[in-house]
Amino acid sequence: MSQPAPAVPPLWHPDAPSTVVQGDNLAVVADLPDASFRLIYLDPPFNTGRPQARQTLTSVRSEGGAGSVIGFKGRSYERIKGDLLSYDDRFEDYWGFLEPRLIEAWRVLADDGTLYLHLDYRESHYAKVLLDALFGRESFLNEIIWAYDYGAKPKNRWPAKHDTILVYVKDPSAYHFDSAAVEREPYMAPGLVTPEKAQLGKLPTDVWWHTIVSPTGREKTGYPTQKPEGVLRRIVQASSREGDWVLDFFAGSGTTGAVASALGRRFLLVDSNPAAVAVMRDRLAACEPGVRFVG
Repeated sequence: MSQPAPAVPPLWHPDAPSTVVQGDNLAVVADLPDASFRLIYLDPPFNTGRPQARQTLTSVRSEGGAGSVIGFKGRSYERIKGDLLSYDDRFEDYWGFLEPRLIEAWRVLADDGTLYLHLDYRESHYAKVLLDALFGRESFLNEIIWAYDYGAKPKNRWPAKHDTILVYVKDPSAYHFDSAAVEREPYMAPGLVTPEKAQLGKLPTDVWWHTIVSPTGREKTGYPTQKPEGVLRRIVQASSREGDWVLDFFAGSGTTGAVASALGRRFLLVDSNPAAVAVMRDRLAACEPGVRFVG
């Protein structure tokens, strides 16, 4: 009599080690359980190409099984439609690529969790329409502007030197946000406040002045879209607690994992690019010796 095949352990569970997965992020995230992650940070490829044809975008919001659209693994959604322009240099249908991944991000976000979606100025307003439909407008928390001052400066328009980070919470009455945990920054005009306040510094606002990763600095990995640890540090400090799970399924150089590890959080990172996973192996080995690599 043949023995039954051993059960395949789940990719993720609450007691798993911090993990890096090489694979298609949509397939990976579709296998994760609902409401698993306190914090999700997403930095998808920026859609920086020339204008293409107008298309209809279908955005969806979970309605507890009562929706008219059957999605991943039999889950149902209510369909909401709107016209958006498509701008595409890497995908035939950028929003067709991103939309199902945002649906899955909503599903695996904890009830008191927060999503940070990092985009550039070309796509952020379209993303907000989609996220308003998916999360509900009342779940919109912030639009963070990350401003920097490096790179090319055209002479025929104002140079674009910022990214946009859209912040949404699963439940606007029960999300986690700890301003006391965030590193404070200097006042721009310290003479206008008391010496005590000037020494303490101020809580960052929704405009973050922070340099890009220095080409010669200690953080530099050589990965082309690497984000600075200082930006992720604010996000992780404010919207998660020690021991919480952080998810990033456009992981790139692994900045989210490096910061999460340094702050005592656990992480699940996903990327399909073997070069990204190779960078993460080198980078995370030093800060997270027990990290597991899958795929």
